[in-house]
Amino acid sequence: MIRTPLLTCAALALCAPLLAPEPAAGQGIRAEDVVTAELRPGWRTGSGTQMAALHIELAPDWMTYWRKPGIAGIAPRFDWSGSRNLAAAQVHWPRPRIFDQQGYRSIGYDGTLVLPLEITPQADGPISARLSVAIGVCREICIPLTLEVEAEMPDMDVADPMIEAALARQPVDAEAGEVTDHACEISAGEDALEVAASIEMPALDGEEIAVFEYGDSRVAMSESVTRREGDRLFARSTARTMGGAPSALDRSDLRITVLGDTSAVEIEGCPRGR
Repeated sequence: MIRTPLLTCAALALCAPLLAPEPAAGQGIRAEDVVTAELRPGWRTGSGTQMAALHIELAPDWMTYWRKPGIAGIAPRFDWSGSRNLAAAQVHWPRPRIFDQQGYRSIGYDGTLVLPLEITPQADGPISARLSVAIGVCREICIPLTLEVEAEMPDMDVADPMIEAALARQPVDAEAGEVTDHACEISAGEDALEVAASIEMPALDGEEIAVFEYGDSRVAMSESVTRREGDRLFARSTARTMGGAPSALDRSDLRITVLGDTSAVEIEGCPRGR
């Protein structure tokens, strides 16, 4: 089921420039013509978790967002209320794409999205999962939607090929991405902390974009400026809170994802340069 809540930019506290409050409000767009969704039950892993997935089909030319959506995007929000025998759920994000939305960089997916969800049960036995996920879908305009999906997840060990393929499309870690050295210099700006990263790694295919994230959601990392010089990638971002510059950044809470056209590398933590 899909709900189209009466949300405004102020209510979402996002102020995305392309956000439209209601798909039917003068647009003639029906949510069911834009996106369909289901919860794939998946299988029970060797560690006892359930590898399920949110399966979304988007209409042609529509896209939705990654966990770090870009300045014009809407980050997905997950609510598992109403589920039974569910202790926790971890999202395994496949590699996203870079989109240009009227001059703004957005990060997300189009076409078919299979988003793996690794569920930890409270106890042995079947899981009854009920998920409400708030997303944004965009073409010329952006629409906030709430997808409501549910599934019974019996304790079975037969893998789902669609979920396996999505797991294989996750960014690789620093070791697999052949990152041989990386460091960050952090300096105080006028109303932000400036973060400058230097990463030694092989070039990815196409244009490379570095995406900075920080573990504390109160700290916003800006869109980066990325350039390459030989074997080194250089990227700069700024860190801000609602009150201005944060007092400090925990380097272990920094995450940098380098995106290419068909590959990506995820780097956890960013130490000082030697």
